[in-house]
Amino acid sequence: GASKQDVREKVWDYLEASGLAAFPRPVHRRIPNFQGSHQACCSIKELDVFNRAREIKVDPDKPLEGVRLAALQARKTLLVPTPRLRTGLFNKIVPPSGATKEILRICATSQGVKEYSVPVGLDGKARVDLVVVGSVAVSEKGWRIGKGEGYADMEYAMMVSMGAVQEDTPVITIVHDCQVVDIAEELLDDHDLTVDYILTPTRTVKTNCKRPKPQGIIWHKVSYEMLEKIPILKSLRYREKQTGKDVTLQDEHSDLANTNTPAALNEKAMAENTRPQAAMGSAQVGQHYVESDSLSPRLGGSGMITTVYVGNIPPSVRVSELKCALREFRATPLRLNWQGAQYRAFLDYKDKATAESAVSSLKGLSLGGNTLRVELAKNQRNKGQVEINSQK
Repeated sequence: GASKQDVREKVWDYLEASGLAAFPRPVHRRIPNFQGSHQACCSIKELDVFNRAREIKVDPDKPLEGVRLAALQARKTLLVPTPRLRTGLFNKIVPPSGATKEILRICATSQGVKEYSVPVGLDGKARVDLVVVGSVAVSEKGWRIGKGEGYADMEYAMMVSMGAVQEDTPVITIVHDCQVVDIAEELLDDHDLTVDYILTPTRTVKTNCKRPKPQGIIWHKVSYEMLEKIPILKSLRYREKQTGKDVTLQDEHSDLANTNTPAALNEKAMAENTRPQAAMGSAQVGQHYVESDSLSPRLGGSGMITTVYVGNIPPSVRVSELKCALREFRATPLRLNWQGAQYRAFLDYKDKATAESAVSSLKGLSLGGNTLRVELAKNQRNKGQVEINSQK
């Protein structure tokens, strides 16, 4: 039987060989653009599910440009996933007031997504009424094959976890007629997204797909590598762990099966080394809470302690919650200076590289309903300066 990759290659090759492929070329390894994509996109305006929808999530692929334009022209809230989910989940496209047709057309392009959008975090309370995804191939039964990186499936699973979509939220894909092919159901996995409508340049297919869509993130299929690539995934995992869900990762399953392997022992050692209770002493200083590693003043070398600023902390969040998140994200500092009354904290790390790694790990972290602001502090201090003065 053909694999998913066999199906992809066949579709890509046919689009190129038949002259149906459109910019950007070649279409291989992409959600392919095709001749007639705009015509296929325009037919969405005839669907009740589009006309009823107020908030629409449309992927950033080139063949979906016409749907993004239709959503903007109909004054709907348009959400577009950030490329490769590097900086969050969605960008909300916000055209300037009094935007002309030409400006709206620009807003619907990849350039417009960069210029006329604002990020929507986990706490953005998105309520998506309609999801539009690109596909490499799709069957009339609603089985879908993407380009193989899994981002559309992951975006949908993340929206489920955020409560942004419901079980009955319709999913539409836009393809050329030649991309509608037979797909064996055994090629589908639990995390694969199915579609309810297929729009082509010549027809609209209602799939009546009964196969359940992903019920959320399947953590045992997520790797550490994916977690590092998609910062917002870390925040969702932390949030779900707090509610008692099993968030064991793919790599952790294999570690559990091989508990005496060097990788597993290293993992265990890392977990123990990041427990601040074991090595940290704490002191209450006025409105400040200072927690420091007793070893830090004796660290050798002439490097600089580098401080990370954490802002936008909600009044309801306690220092223990931040400490728990820092351990979870493997970003435990040498010292933590908690300034809850000012909705901020400062984290000291042994050098700039460690601090930058912590900033990268904590990007997109959400606590108490707020996405925290995490960046290198403006005023860096020397390693030797370990005292933090209490407020005057």
